[in-house]
Amino acid sequence: MLKQRVLTAIPLAALVLAVVWLLPGIWLQGLFAVAALIAAWEWAGLSGLEGVVERLVYLVVLGGLLIGLSTIDAAASQAWLIPGLLWWLAIAVWVLAQARRGECYRLPSWLAALAGLITLALAWLGIVAIHSLPVSGPFWVTVLMVLVWGADIGAYFAGRRFGKHKLAAAISPGKTWEGVMGGLALGLLVAVVLQLAAAPQLPGLPGLGWLLPVAAMVIALSVIGDLAESVLKRQADRKDSGQLLPGHGGMLDRIDALLAAAPVLAAALMRVG
Repeated sequence: MLKQRVLTAIPLAALVLAVVWLLPGIWLQGLFAVAALIAAWEWAGLSGLEGVVERLVYLVVLGGLLIGLSTIDAAASQAWLIPGLLWWLAIAVWVLAQARRGECYRLPSWLAALAGLITLALAWLGIVAIHSLPVSGPFWVTVLMVLVWGADIGAYFAGRRFGKHKLAAAISPGKTWEGVMGGLALGLLVAVVLQLAAAPQLPGLPGLGWLLPVAAMVIALSVIGDLAESVLKRQADRKDSGQLLPGHGGMLDRIDALLAAAPVLAAALMRVG
């Protein structure tokens, strides 16, 4: 299983970084929109929209939403950032309430589907906004990816080696507090290395006093994103959202943490509040 995950993750990560650094912004918008649409197909299924026609309609709605959002300057317009943060704050409260009570609430199908449209649109806007930042955009998208990937890898190995205390047993029995701490440590370490390496070429970068708390917040919200998808999978009685990526499951399984992390980092970079 681990070997299959690695064999899938390495070329996928290389492809993502090549898009981020080598292709124009319009290509990044398009390719991440495709990823969002694939994830939307899976989200629709988890929400209870099982029919092909229902799912296609769901994709058309999200596609129209993304086309409409593409007409705004995501980096310059901050109108969506505070609502985006409040959205993930609400999801965090919802997830933590379920973890505390030891049971998963069942969302109505229409509400779960609506939540998917909002979540995927906000994530797409966040990535586009970050990439659009003058000069440093590709660097910050890389930091975003590294934080999510590093936290995932660190949590996997720390959880397997040291995991004893369950994080949210009713939602995701395999996750532990030790795994979260391991993910946080590795994510922060790799982000610091990236920042120190890039500082000579990007002299305007914020210092570690800004990066460390922001990175910790992004990683914390990435865990919430992961748990939120786990709630949907529990509701649908599924282990994975799909079978697109060997060793990982579906597209949504691969980007669930990113969905929460992207709007949070975008807001931090644009000095919201």
